[in-house]
Order: sequence, then structure tokens, then C-alpha cells
Amino acid sequence: MKTNRFEVLSPEEVKQIHAASMEVLETVGVKCDYVVARRIFAQAGAQVDEAAQSVRLPEVLVMQAIGRAPKAFQLYGADGGFSVEVGGGEPVFAALGTPTSNLDLESGEHRPSTLEDLAHHLKLIDCCEHIHGSQMDVWANDIPMTTIHTEAIATWAHSSRKPFGMGCYAYRPTLDMMEMMSIACGGKDDLKRRPRFFGICSTVSPLQMTQIQLEGMLICAEYGQPVTMSPEGIAGTTAPVTLAGLLVQENANILAHLTLSQLFRPGAPVLYGTVSTIANLRNGTVALGAVETGLITAGSVQLAKFYGLPCRSVGSVTEAKQEDYQAGFERFATLLPAVLGGVDYITCAGTLDSSMLESDALLVLDDEVCGAALRVRRGIEVDDTTLALDVIRRVGFSGNYITEKHTQQNYRKEHFLPQLMVREPYESWTSGGSRSALDNARAKARQLLAEHQPSALDPAVAQELEAYRKAAAERPIEEFYKYEVPELQDLFQEK
Repeated sequence: MKTNRFEVLSPEEVKQIHAASMEVLETVGVKCDYVVARRIFAQAGAQVDEAAQSVRLPEVLVMQAIGRAPKAFQLYGADGGFSVEVGGGEPVFAALGTPTSNLDLESGEHRPSTLEDLAHHLKLIDCCEHIHGSQMDVWANDIPMTTIHTEAIATWAHSSRKPFGMGCYAYRPTLDMMEMMSIACGGKDDLKRRPRFFGICSTVSPLQMTQIQLEGMLICAEYGQPVTMSPEGIAGTTAPVTLAGLLVQENANILAHLTLSQLFRPGAPVLYGTVSTIANLRNGTVALGAVETGLITAGSVQLAKFYGLPCRSVGSVTEAKQEDYQAGFERFATLLPAVLGGVDYITCAGTLDSSMLESDALLVLDDEVCGAALRVRRGIEVDDTTLALDVIRRVGFSGNYITEKHTQQNYRKEHFLPQLMVREPYESWTSGGSRSALDNARAKARQLLAEHQPSALDPAVAQELEAYRKAAAERPIEEFYKYEVPELQDLFQEK
């Protein structure tokens, strides 16, 4: 059987959190500074206070919206040849965070990350066995903030066959991303039919819906691209210090965003997401690598399953500043609850320091860690073959199993066989150069980068993408920000 699902809440406790969340939405509501969103809520029957810029939602409206959301969806790579199902029962792994710094693969230097680092990261993910996508996983410091989204989409189109995601970065940037995605993938209709983009809507704690995130979320919904409603509540600062209280607030905020998405475009693919954790109250900072992150993740996925929604969470997160014992411990302490809890989309690979520091070697090693976690999740299969009675009778008291046909036929399925972890005897290890798992991962990363061959873009597509990228780079700053005026947002004028 599969390993039993890791649960931290009883069914009755899940219902208690749901009921408390509904009370919050009906009596406290959410702050919503975006007039377009307030108008959509008002038209659906929510109680809108224009003076306070707040919205209160009745339970019936929320539950109707949940009922419209798909339970699963497919996510594709650029050319449509690669695909994964999100919500189909097996976890999908992706890389994590927007690190602003990088551990140089050659020198080990801690330095600001660059656009070239993003390209390397995408190529490595392209080669990974278990990691199926990326999410703007390296924040390039060597390009302007106003073009980072267009540069990232162009880099992805030239570097990866797998899905790509970014944050909901307001109206103009998100529209840019959708238009560039449409160019790269054969047009808007094909993009809507086969989604390639994974949007991240950061739901601000406590209980806020902010304009720039909502603009991006609604544009993704218009284009049929999945969006995860992704709070990063911090227990003790932006959320109640108790984990149950955090889950109540987080749940209310997620459901408010999900309701808006379904009111705007019924059936738009969404995920119930969490990046929530606890505060390091000694310093007033975040402790994303805390063991409580795994508990919050497990509770969140139970709530997602209660509503019948696919779930996204973090995993393999750490506060460690280097690839050390702490990094390994915290990675598994946050990854296994996600895998065993049943999270559908786990962002988990390649980072340190609260996901702000990227390591290419760690990314490659994390791919292997994901394989190990999947083996734990699969559990122990019991049938006539695995019970092995025939071979036990044959070997009896004094034989061994290494030469048995049963061993040859089953060991690759039954045993997880790492390629980077060190398992050889000490003498063999020292004679082979005393290489650690991290040394092996660095060598593997170098090899993958040297050998990677991305799919060649059609020359006409590459030319159109380049023209769009250049036009965005030449856009004056006033043009970039002017679309934050709702009256200029043509896509939403009739909504």
C-alpha cells in the first residue's frame, strides 16, 4: 500500500477551521484596494464598503465559487510535447523562490544573481528527472526591474522545454508575459487550450487583496493560465502565533482570492497555495525552514482536499546559509510533510537562506532528494511477487539472494538508487577522490550545462519574441506604470 497520508488535523478540526474562516470572511472581510475587484464582488452580492475599501463575503458565494474551480488540470511545456497533471494524485515538483543571490558553481562565491544564472537554472531543470517546472527561480540583478518579466520569458523560451511561472506583477507586466507566452507557444488559443504558465498570486497578510496581484491574477484567468493563491502568513507577526489561527486567516484570504477568480472567469484553473511559516521572534525575521512550515503545509493540504482543490506548497526550504547539515535536515523536514500530505505542486528545489540564495549544485541534488521522497510515498507493495515465498524456499538457510533472478527483476523497482549520494565503502570512496554528494552534484551540474541542447525556436517565433523584448526594454517608465489606472485597463472594462 501507499504510505498513509500525513495528517495533522482531524476531520472535525478541518470543519472547525472552515467555519472560523467563513465567520472571518462574513464579519471581518478582506481589505481590497482594487476598484475593479470590488465592482466584481458587488455585482455578485458581496457586501462592499467603498469608504473602507473592504469586502465581506457570504459563505454561499464562496462555496459556489469553489464549486466552479477545476479539480485538476494539465500544464505543458513550450512546444506542448511535455506535460504534467496537477491534481491527478501524483506530486509535481518545481523549483522555488526568487533568489537574489547565487552560490557560484565554480568558485562557491556568494554573489548577486544574473540573467545568465536564470538561463543556467532553466537548463538544469530541463535535465532533471523529477523536477517538472520552474517559477522565476533566479532574480536577475543585472537588468532593470521594469523588464525582468520580459527578459525572463525570452530566456525561458530559449532554454527550457518545461512549464514556467512568475508572480502576478500587475497589469502591464502580466499582459506582456501572456503576449510573449502566446508568441512562443503558437498563439493565444493554443496557450489557453494547453497552459504553459504558472502564476503566483501573493495574498498579503493579514487579510488583504492588493491591486497589482489581482490585476495579474485576472489576466492569467483571462488567458486560462493556472494561478496559485499563495499567502505567506508568518505566525507571530502577520498572522496569529498559533498555527490553527494562522490556518484560519490563511484559509479566508485564499478563498477570497479564489472567489474573485471564479466570479471573473468561471472554471479558471487555480490552486490552494501556502508559503506560510513562523516568525523568528528573536530577530523579527522569517523562519521558512522551521519544522512548523511542514505542519502548516500538512494542515493546508487537508483544507485544500476538503474543498476539492489542487494544492501548492513549499518544501525543501531551509534557513541555512550554506550546503550543510542544517540545510539537509530542514529540507526533508519540510519536503516530506508536503509529499506525504498529498500536495499536488511542490516548489522545493535549489535554494538556501529562506529561498533567497540559489545553488545550482543543490538544485541537482534536490532532484535526487525528490526521487527519494517519492519512494517513501510509494510505501511497500505486497503481492505474490513481493512476498517472495518461492525464492525464500529456494534459498533456504544457507544461500544468498544476489544471484537470484527475482533480485535482478525487482531491485530497480523496490530500491531507490541514488546517483549522487555516497554509498560506496570508505576505502573505495577515498581511492575515488573522497568526493561528497555535493561534489558529485557540482560535477553533474557542470556536465548537464555543457551538454544541454534546448529545442530550437522557429526563426519567425524567435524574431517576434526578440522584437517584443526590445520594445518592452525601450518603453518609457511612464508607459510601464500608466496602466495601473483602472480606466486604461481595456481587458477589464466590460467585467
